[in-house]
Amino acid sequence: MAKASSPAVEIEVDDRVVKVTNPDRVYLSERGETKLDLVEYYLSVGEGIVNALRERPCMMHRFPTGVDGEKVHQKRVPHGAPPWLETVRVHFPRYNRTADELCVTELAQVVWAVQMSTVEFHPWNSRRADTEKPDEWRIDLDPMPDCTFDTVRRAAHLTAEVLDQLGITGYPKTSGGRGLHVYVRIEPEWGFADVRRAAWAFAREVERRAPEQITTTWWRKDRDPAALFVDYNQNARDHTIASAYSVRGNPRGTVSTPIRWEEVDDVEPDDFTIATVPARFAELGDLHAGIDATPHRLDTLLEWAERDERQGADAPDPDADPAAADRGGAGASGKR
Repeated sequence: MAKASSPAVEIEVDDRVVKVTNPDRVYLSERGETKLDLVEYYLSVGEGIVNALRERPCMMHRFPTGVDGEKVHQKRVPHGAPPWLETVRVHFPRYNRTADELCVTELAQVVWAVQMSTVEFHPWNSRRADTEKPDEWRIDLDPMPDCTFDTVRRAAHLTAEVLDQLGITGYPKTSGGRGLHVYVRIEPEWGFADVRRAAWAFAREVERRAPEQITTTWWRKDRDPAALFVDYNQNARDHTIASAYSVRGNPRGTVSTPIRWEEVDDVEPDDFTIATVPARFAELGDLHAGIDATPHRLDTLLEWAERDERQGADAPDPDADPAAADRGGAGASGKR
């Protein structure tokens, strides 16, 4: 006999009501957190998750039976969504298709997505005002399988050093996996190709400062298994990584968590979970709250890119080979 479903509950979020079905279904198996626990987590970090997703096309990583089951990468908002849900239409040139993706502007929309079994939120680095002009540059410190977290820490310090040299403010966070991310707000003047070129030039400068540990080598098979890959390709069009405050789809329920630069030497990424982050958020608030205050320019980095190109270096074109993004990094559905 099939197990009876638990009764639905209604969650009030500001002036919205979201019905959550199967609230007792276990989603995160290590501690047994349920769908309702996941909802309550996102409510506890509401200001932070909305700030991270606001007005960005957002792919939902859904786990209909919990994180131990099938994972669905969902770009299109399904039919039957509530009328107050907001979307943005994006175009995929390679396939000549469009999709109306979730575009969060309020917390109820996040709760609706969790009701639809979303665990992870993967927003674009551009906003709906002009989806072709990114306003966020993402530095992805992606460890190879044998890379230690001490190497990740060193890469983070070198990242901060180069950013300081450029006069740029970066906002670090754990990835929810084994790496770290640093986000930079930029003026939305450049397309994806130029933002990616700037990210590539920055990554090469970080690599120069510790070439024995840090790499920008494109092909995974050619990288040292103990190296740290600075994944500039996460700035390519339609490549996304988990947002700040997004839960990751693993049994522990780790969270991609904003941190302070002074925490880099002591942070242990597995310590940030849906069980621990709410208290941290209540104490510290959103450490990325000020990210919009000072957008930066990419002129110097693009000059660095031109210099490197004149010297014969070149960032591989992610569209030259449809499989290149998967081999060069984790692409739109990375598991860092």
